[in-house]
Amino acid sequence: MIDYLIVGLGLAGISFCEQLEEHKRSYRVIADKSQTSSVVAGGMYNPVILKRFTLAWNAKEQLEKALPFYDKLSEKLQVQLDFKVPVLRRFASIEEQNMWFEASDKPQLNYFLSTKIQKNENKSIDAPFGYGEVLHTGRIATKVLLVNYEKYLLKNELLTQETFDYACLELKEDHVVYKGVPARRVIFATGFGMQDNPFFNYLPLNGTKGELLTIKAPELKEEKVIKSSVFVIPMGADLYRVGATYKWKDKTNLPTEESKLELLEKLNTFLNCDYEVVDHVAGIRPTVADRRPLVGQHPTETKLFILNGFGSRGVLIGPTAAASLYQFIEHNEAIDSEMDISRFTKKYYKKK
Repeated sequence: MIDYLIVGLGLAGISFCEQLEEHKRSYRVIADKSQTSSVVAGGMYNPVILKRFTLAWNAKEQLEKALPFYDKLSEKLQVQLDFKVPVLRRFASIEEQNMWFEASDKPQLNYFLSTKIQKNENKSIDAPFGYGEVLHTGRIATKVLLVNYEKYLLKNELLTQETFDYACLELKEDHVVYKGVPARRVIFATGFGMQDNPFFNYLPLNGTKGELLTIKAPELKEEKVIKSSVFVIPMGADLYRVGATYKWKDKTNLPTEESKLELLEKLNTFLNCDYEVVDHVAGIRPTVADRRPLVGQHPTETKLFILNGFGSRGVLIGPTAAASLYQFIEHNEAIDSEMDISRFTKKYYKKK
């Protein structure tokens, strides 16, 4: 009998696999490629919400856990995952500059917000009011991570590449059995695929579609991330990721012309050089109404657990949420009430 069966291999699934490896627990992973949000993500870890100049939920604590986590993974997989990249917030007015200085005076934010206005020296960008620099930021190469972690699991015969069949899950008194494989517990980490999960689809996972472009802009020559009405993220070789959109009604992974035009229209408000679009991708972020993760134990089926709802901040949240779920299962340590799914049990589960 194995200790854990993990369903899903995005940032959530990988984060939990690493908890099990660290604590020498046996496991198997079952995953298909139906959910693409971790693959197409920009991968930025940025603790500040730059629209409002506020600190993201528990961002400092999450960052302190995430950086060593990705360093360890880089060493394990022998690939570079963490690219230290400054984020520059383009100011649209003097008023925004003043708002930045007000925010940087706040105790929670002064660690992350530079008080020096950066002058724009890139002729390919229109930024007459300059930039504010966010400190301690970077980019995780999420696609590189997923591809190499999949290879690692396959090499060690820990991954079955198939769509999980809920009808084949047998619930026993003290364990489960899936297609002849007994396991003590199941962790569902399927992102927006949770909508097909008969055990957890009562939870209010909304799902927000995000689309990103990759452009080739040889004249741009920018090494820092620029945040204006869209992000422009340098990827090397004159390539830049541009994103992202937020759509709540369309739940497909198909890129749309409408979102492409929206991104280009915003990009063209401040980019002054020629470029060509070389790629266009889409994915459904697993977002929750209260913008907190979904972590915890099923209300009645006590061998079933969920690790989900990271939204657009999976790179930051994943390692912390996975560690919390592991400590809850193995040592009965309480999950932060803001991400424990028990916050929804009374309102949603009894209606099922």
